[in-house]
Amino acid sequence: MKMKKVILLVFGAVVLSSCNQEKTAYVDNSQLIQDFKEMKSTEAKFTKKSEKLKKELDSVAQQFQLEVQQYQQQSASLSSAEKQEKESMLMQKQQQLQRQQQMQSNQLREESDVVIDSLITKVKDFVADYGEKNGYTYIFGSNESANIMYAKEGRDITEEVLKALNESAK
Repeated sequence: MKMKKVILLVFGAVVLSSCNQEKTAYVDNSQLIQDFKEMKSTEAKFTKKSEKLKKELDSVAQQFQLEVQQYQQQSASLSSAEKQEKESMLMQKQQQLQRQQQMQSNQLREESDVVIDSLITKVKDFVADYGEKNGYTYIFGSNESANIMYAKEGRDITEEVLKALNESAK
């Protein structure tokens, strides 16, 4: 009789613990971000802006080079004071162009960082909401540094989350 009670207690504990299992899964953070359609379109937009900025800066640099060439051609006929004045002006202009280039590049990078950070936050919030709606206790993130060294087959929900994320962005 005592043995039956022990067996029933053990069986009951097993049943209760199996009913109380936590639902866990993981997503590949890198893949999720890279394959997010909104991220791809944002990257394309900033690549286009960067190329446009480069063309503008190249055009300004070419104009400056022409001024330098003109000075070199005329330098033989200029007095020492005129040469010094012209060289000083060219150096100031070159420094100004370099500052302008640096400022515009930094501005573009900062703008890009803000937009990309907001998209990453959007993805994180989406995964949290997805986990809550689908009954997950935990959804872990994995990336190149291998936060998850091993996961049982079927625990990677990256593709289904990515599909839902892209559909929600439409």
